[in-house]
Amino acid sequence: ARTLANCIRNAQQALQQAGIAQYEIIIADNGSTDDSLQIAASFQASVVQVTTKGYGAALHAGISAAQYEWIGFADADESYNFGDLPNFLPAMQQHYSLIVGNRFAGGIDKGAMPFLHRYLGTPVISWIGRQSFGVALNDFNCGMRAIRNSAYAQLNMQSPGMEYASEMIAKAGLQRMPIAEVPVRLH
Repeated sequence: ARTLANCIRNAQQALQQAGIAQYEIIIADNGSTDDSLQIAASFQASVVQVTTKGYGAALHAGISAAQYEWIGFADADESYNFGDLPNFLPAMQQHYSLIVGNRFAGGIDKGAMPFLHRYLGTPVISWIGRQSFGVALNDFNCGMRAIRNSAYAQLNMQSPGMEYASEMIAKAGLQRMPIAEVPVRLH
């Protein structure tokens, strides 16, 4: 509830400034008990109620409800700034199917990522992903992404938890979908 309004406002401003007139903002609610639903309604955002708990379950429900061809998503905790959405537009216009943010290229605020994740976990997982799935990504775990709706339908996503993020890239890589990486900042 403390960050949702800013996230929605940043997304609206970024899309309007980029000249995108038609868009929708979807909040996948995974059982919040604060006033997030009222905040979303005050911004005319659509709310999808998700009864299955988990990161992947929430994203899957929100993405599945989307009406437009491109879907950009990230957590609503302000760890990512939806003002970075225009960074994804050139890759969208170049017909990529999946676009993944790269926090190492865009910047990581002090204290935003634990030391072991920054210098060991994410680099190692990204290396394993490059070797295993043939994807040229340097930030396998970045949570700010965009995906073509038609490509998402082909992935047949299953994971309800945090493994969802890796499953998405692995399946896109195995299906040889064109994947791009763009800089985003982690706050």
